[in-house]
Amino acid sequence: MADRNLELGVIGNCAIAALVDPLGTILWSCFPRLDGDPVFCALLHQDGHDGAFTIEMKETASSTQRYLDNSAILETLVTDSGGNTIEITDYCPRFLRFGRMFRPPVIMRRIRPVSGRPIVTVRIKPLMANGAVKPEITRGSNHVRFVGPRNVIRVTTNAPITYLLEERSFRLGDDLWFVLGPDEAVPEDVRDVGRNQLEATLDWWQTWVRGLSIPFEWQEAVIRSAITLKLCNYEETGAIVAALTTSIPEAPNTQRNWDYRYCWIRDSFFVIRVLNALGVTRTMEDYIRFITDIVDDARDGGIQPVYSISRESNLEEVISTDLNGYRGMGPVRIGNQAYVQKQNDVYGSLVLACTHVFFDQRLIRQGANPGLFEQLEAIGRHAEEVFDQPDAGPWELRTTASIHTFSAIMSWAACDRLAKIAPVVGRADRVDRWRTAADRLREIILKRAWSEKRKALASTFDGHDLDASMLLVEPLGFLKADDPRFRMTVEAIGEDLKRGDFLFRYVVADDFGQPETAFTICTFWYIDALVSLGRREEARALFETLLARRNKHGLLSEDIAMATGELWGNYPQTYSLVGLINSAIKLSVSWEVAS
Repeated sequence: MADRNLELGVIGNCAIAALVDPLGTILWSCFPRLDGDPVFCALLHQDGHDGAFTIEMKETASSTQRYLDNSAILETLVTDSGGNTIEITDYCPRFLRFGRMFRPPVIMRRIRPVSGRPIVTVRIKPLMANGAVKPEITRGSNHVRFVGPRNVIRVTTNAPITYLLEERSFRLGDDLWFVLGPDEAVPEDVRDVGRNQLEATLDWWQTWVRGLSIPFEWQEAVIRSAITLKLCNYEETGAIVAALTTSIPEAPNTQRNWDYRYCWIRDSFFVIRVLNALGVTRTMEDYIRFITDIVDDARDGGIQPVYSISRESNLEEVISTDLNGYRGMGPVRIGNQAYVQKQNDVYGSLVLACTHVFFDQRLIRQGANPGLFEQLEAIGRHAEEVFDQPDAGPWELRTTASIHTFSAIMSWAACDRLAKIAPVVGRADRVDRWRTAADRLREIILKRAWSEKRKALASTFDGHDLDASMLLVEPLGFLKADDPRFRMTVEAIGEDLKRGDFLFRYVVADDFGQPETAFTICTFWYIDALVSLGRREEARALFETLLARRNKHGLLSEDIAMATGELWGNYPQTYSLVGLINSAIKLSVSWEVAS
């Protein structure tokens, strides 16, 4: 296998996803959904070939990898020392069939001889129950079944079953196909199934990309980011996961290892907003359905910061004793204890996510919707009640609570948007109620969050520490770009949190000590703030520098090492890709000017 790092390709179909290393090894994939059991878990488990789907050549000399244009289909070329070359094509089927989206929890693989007489060894070695169980193996004439305590995976193939089971090398003469998924028979010729679905999947992705409203500059970067954001959408329910992985540490040996395979209300709002800017309205509609169901579920009106992709509220965090972690850097956490935290920005995130419904005439649920407005008013009342109450904040501090300015501003945003929505649903009588509330919150926030010592909005009420989330006060509408307080806040954050070309989210010690890596989206927020202040050339230079830190697939994780530029943290990180797209849109010349 290749060295463990985040030079990984991503495939998926909005039901499942997989990460593929530079040699074509699948070393991470959860089944049967994005937050399911990581049956391929070698990314977090250094134990031979266990937890991986490996196609191995003797004496591998080189490899290259690329996506088929504007798609989520990955192609890997591997050459051995004798010049023999194979091509591995990986994808998850996604296309319209019988009038509905066909996106089964299936991975399709093709191995094709390209030159010479390549010899390969194919090893399919899933683990189950979070790495604790080696499944029982049964065979059929054209398939292998991997039977675990809760899951059964079937691999249907035209490869020699005996060679697969014995992990014996053989000469590759013709194309081999593998259909890996549920324990369901594949009645057709697997080669025909693979080829037909490959063509249909490629067509679907390329058609989808044609519908994107992209900026003139950095088109390739924006397209790849948009496709990857879509892969983080669990389409069946509308949920959006923060990342596809768990427990890739934010920095080496820090214990900052979290499970991000869940739907954060805050993160998802930013994803939905940027996809809407690109014209992807259906994903927004599906997500709004997801969060309004969450509102319906809330017995006392309280909303958690994070849910499973099926709206499960209990995400109890446990540590796997069977997976030793990314590069051996445990712990590996399953679940996320943030579900019990108070994060008071969640109410504003919910209202902001739904605001488009009332104004965007492209949406099926657009226009006057008094029922949804009444639901959001209940959320707004909660925002009013908690805006000046201590919480864990946007960075989910585990052992301390403060009155976080970001949470308070998001509560203000809930009231502000409700005042704007009220006339649209024929409730002009509610405008004054919510405008008065928004004005009251804004006055208190500006009084208590402004630090005369730092000449900036502080991270907490009556405090003086700085926080990169304050870069969002202008795009959220709390301060205008020409407000001196915005300019001073941006300048103070640049002086305090910027190191070289990257920004920390904060620099004070937290539950796990001093932060060591830059939080990627914070640098994008800073770039956007520079643009708003008219410092475009500085912003462009910083944007180009940050783009150069993407991996070879054009993707980003959560964090970047300041000194080396190496990617750390869960991958691919939706927050980071959202930041890239937003900054590209802000910085790009217009199509009219360019053409």
